Amino acid sequence: MSTPATTPTAPPASAWAPLRIAAFRGLWLAVLASNVGTWMQTVGAQWLLVDRPNAPTLVSLVQTASMLPVLLLALPAGALADTFDRRRLLIAVQCFLAAVGVLLTALTAADHMPPALLLTLTFGLGVGQALTLPAWQAVIPELVPRAQLVSAAALGSISVNLARSVGPAVAGVLVARAGVAVVFAVNAVSFAIFALALLRWRPERPESEPAPERFTAALRAGGRYVRHSPVVRRILLRAAVFVVPGSALWALLPLVASRRLGLGAGGYGVLLGALGVGAVAGALVLPRLRRVLSTNRLLLLAGLLFAGVLLVLALVPAPAVAVAALVPAGLAWMTVLSSVNAAMQLFLPGWVRARGLSVYQMVFAGGQALGAVAWGALGEVTGLVGALTAAAVVMAAGALSVLLWPLRETRGVDRDPAIYWPEPHLALEPHPRGGPVLVTVSYTVDPERQAEFVEAMRAVGRSRRRTGAMRWGLFRTGERTHGFVEVYQVPSWEEHLRQHGGRLTGADRAVEERARALAADDVRVNHLLPADPD
Repeated sequence: MSTPATTPTAPPASAWAPLRIAAFRGLWLAVLASNVGTWMQTVGAQWLLVDRPNAPTLVSLVQTASMLPVLLLALPAGALADTFDRRRLLIAVQCFLAAVGVLLTALTAADHMPPALLLTLTFGLGVGQALTLPAWQAVIPELVPRAQLVSAAALGSISVNLARSVGPAVAGVLVARAGVAVVFAVNAVSFAIFALALLRWRPERPESEPAPERFTAALRAGGRYVRHSPVVRRILLRAAVFVVPGSALWALLPLVASRRLGLGAGGYGVLLGALGVGAVAGALVLPRLRRVLSTNRLLLLAGLLFAGVLLVLALVPAPAVAVAALVPAGLAWMTVLSSVNAAMQLFLPGWVRARGLSVYQMVFAGGQALGAVAWGALGEVTGLVGALTAAAVVMAAGALSVLLWPLRETRGVDRDPAIYWPEPHLALEPHPRGGPVLVTVSYTVDPERQAEFVEAMRAVGRSRRRTGAMRWGLFRTGERTHGFVEVYQVPSWEEHLRQHGGRLTGADRAVEERARALAADDVRVNHLLPADPD
């Protein structure tokens, strides 16, 4: 279905092309405002804890509290986004986040914000972000054409990293002059801005839409899709081997600023601003880099560059050097994450897009949350120098692993829906939720083609499992030397009809036609229903 990305691909669309679309532009600006508020919130929360006992652990736990909900709730959040109206879901979640932000502001202004309560409310904000991320990511293909998805992913990285450069700097000034409560208030307002932008957006809906999936069935279907998609699993691997060591930078940078570099809140904001500036600059030059370097070469170079920056922070305690080093670190961070995110966006079909992206967010957030705890604990034992050096070694090893496990190219794979199975005509009327349903497909294959047919059917089996089958197998008939029978089990009749009605893609059709071309024309399909429907 796809080949490793070993050569440069065609030049992508302009990085700014999606901004010409009014709906995308308005929501992108609102997300930018929300991201600025989120980074201000992170800086404010971490700065409240810098002078507390056990500061390395507490400061790291801010990141953990923010990211752990994504790890825990990613797949349920994706199932919600694939089964409910995404716009309404996003509006409701932003209202919840604004309410938590107001509570944080009020309690901090009243000086009633102990570390445990701060981390609890930060966890609440993380829950809202866990529900927001897959829904927003899944909305993007509704806003821009497929040819601009890579550019939209790069703009998403620009939004995050522009916020990372602006938010911490503004937060540093506000913490120094007005206090942390004002920072939390700005974050609450940013959620309200996103909610208002969503209220103004009126997406066009098709005249007829399939009935939404049941939540538990959608949850299981999303898990099956990821398990049986080698392309998705490889994307998740590349994200994990970068994010886990990379999380050391975000977790320990407040302590690097205050303890090794002797900087205050404003200086910490400048360090984060340097990261953001590098990321924004990287987004601008990335289209040119993609013209001359393959995706895997970019991942390798970006990982090694980030590892070098971690070593510089560990070994050179000079503020000017740290600021200069963090600019290329931002470029490397943006390069890797925009590449893997775009690969996910391009590969996932629409029916499971939010669920697939939620698993990606789970890996991303889980790597940051668990990595932050690990690097913070290591920093307690070995000091900041030891923890940053260890992270640099792990990062370099992960970057070199791309030579063994490259990211696979997905832009040439047909991901559009393909409705090509004939409608089943049954003498019985099955209940939509009745099941399981057993489907058998009988083939006749000449002996000289049988080995090739069996190999081609392996790809068909993966397609069946991705789109709904719980089990799949290919068998030979004992009574006929030319006979083969494909058998797969689907949880319910409703689930099987979804295979007929839009879960299959052009790529699924291609692998099935490749296998059927090796067989005779007398392919027979049977649907076996439960003998006892009760």
